[in-house]
Amino acid sequence: MKLDWTGVIPAATTQFDETLAVDFDATQKVLDGLIRDGVDAIIVMGTVGENNSLEPEEKRAVLKAAVEVADGRVPIITGVSELTTARAEAYAKDAEDIGVDALMVLPAMVYVPTPAELEAHFRAVAAASGLPNMLYNNPLMYRQTLNNDDLRRLSDVPNIVALKESAPDSRRITDIFNELGDRYSVMVGLDDVALEGMILGAKGWVSGLTNAFPEESVALVKAVQAGDIARALEIYRWFMPLLHLDSVADLVQSIKLSEMIMGRGSERVRMPRRPLAGARRAEVIAMVEKAAETRPIGSGKAIKIT
Repeated sequence: MKLDWTGVIPAATTQFDETLAVDFDATQKVLDGLIRDGVDAIIVMGTVGENNSLEPEEKRAVLKAAVEVADGRVPIITGVSELTTARAEAYAKDAEDIGVDALMVLPAMVYVPTPAELEAHFRAVAAASGLPNMLYNNPLMYRQTLNNDDLRRLSDVPNIVALKESAPDSRRITDIFNELGDRYSVMVGLDDVALEGMILGAKGWVSGLTNAFPEESVALVKAVQAGDIARALEIYRWFMPLLHLDSVADLVQSIKLSEMIMGRGSERVRMPRRPLAGARRAEVIAMVEKAAETRPIGSGKAIKIT
């Protein structure tokens, strides 16, 4: 499908059954729900999708399930998050063969590369398929900053076309445009700077909390696109307590719990992650229940969770 890197693109969850095996039916149900609620594309197996908790064969099976349920309604993007460049290349090629529309490419996991090594990794993954690549800059999580010098050196790679910018400093957006123009389609990738990023020129939002509140997420982006900043601010200020959950260490557990409270999925995660417990769990439940009671767009209610 044509992917123009605009709008709201949720990083979807991967669902597990009671044995913590991948629940393909439940995962497809989650994806179908997001599509029906109007998202512009879907990322499967990003951080929120627990990419690095899945075995190689499971990843390929999830991709097949995602392509099947999307059925051409929206583009499917997959995270490329592997320990080595060779594994990332193989995954990129397999994703293309399965029918995925684009890749979100992360640095190789665990090892912190030099700038030259980071560039070589991204070039190799891009060359492994004909798919458009979105590079992922998340310096807090991956201990590696993809800066403008890196982006400039990579600008000759034709299928590296977009950037997910997840640095918490929204000034990065302006610096990117000032130094690189419109070479890359910039997506804001951290939920609690989403509005700032889009106002500053990001074309859209790669989102975590859209999993729980897709209608408000879609409405927020549409308000920005229409220039209705007052409406965007109204939604954003309502949303912000939850959006902060996207920038903490337990973001996956928090997003999955929020999703479950809204009747859209399960909170099950694979170790080393464990579901939220105690005071933190109670805090997130209270936040989601309050948001559900005051939501400005959607009609779904919170499910009582103990």
